[in-house]
Amino acid sequence: MDTESPLKNFKREVSLRVEKIGDNHQLWENSVKWMNETAGYKYTYNFSFLGRPIIQYPQDMVAMQELIWSVKPDLIIETGIAHGGSLIMNASLLAMLDYCEAFEKNEMLDPRKPKRRVLGIDIDIRAHNRAAIEEHPMANRIDMIEGSSIAEDVIAQVHKYSKNYRKILVSLDSNHTHEHVLAELEAYAPLTSIGSYCVVFDTVVEDMPAEMFPDRPWGPDDNPKTAVWEYLETHSEFEIDKSIQNKLLITVAPDGYLRRVR
Repeated sequence: MDTESPLKNFKREVSLRVEKIGDNHQLWENSVKWMNETAGYKYTYNFSFLGRPIIQYPQDMVAMQELIWSVKPDLIIETGIAHGGSLIMNASLLAMLDYCEAFEKNEMLDPRKPKRRVLGIDIDIRAHNRAAIEEHPMANRIDMIEGSSIAEDVIAQVHKYSKNYRKILVSLDSNHTHEHVLAELEAYAPLTSIGSYCVVFDTVVEDMPAEMFPDRPWGPDDNPKTAVWEYLETHSEFEIDKSIQNKLLITVAPDGYLRRVR
């Protein structure tokens, strides 16, 4: 008897459901309407992970968990740190991967020498946030670089750091202008391993009214999604994984889950 067949059947049913959701444009329009309505209440600011504010939709947090378990990266590169919630979440998931791998191999795990790591980059790591991150139990898995993510010296540091890792996942969530995100994609997307993902957050800006960003340099026609579209015109090694946004419906990253296929 094939003990995996029930799970295979379950996954097949999920794929079929997600495909049907993707064909229902009214559902997506309703989801965007809901996101627009809740944005005024700063809905995404209401959540934390292991004690640190994360400023994400719970749906995207779950999606990242699924990707990390599937890809099993050795390194996650993140642009944009803020309070550090995403760094902490990703570090904890990498810790789980290390634990599971050690268990499967019947090896002892030394928590003082973590195998997998997270590298965060931010132009301004505020002192209170840095202190909180460095005091967190996950801190020994986290390294941080302060500086613009598109500055040549910062890019050089990240590329040098990344040489020691075999499987890399990238997360871009800093300045959301088209120009900045396109520069980040050119700098960091090539570090993404084949089969892994470069996730571009806040592409949903393209789908929201311009008046929602009165004090921001980005908005419709100038945002992460337009940068993704331009980047993909000349980078066929990446494809948008539509199944993720179709499954989530509520996500800040429509067209932003980019899977490297070659």
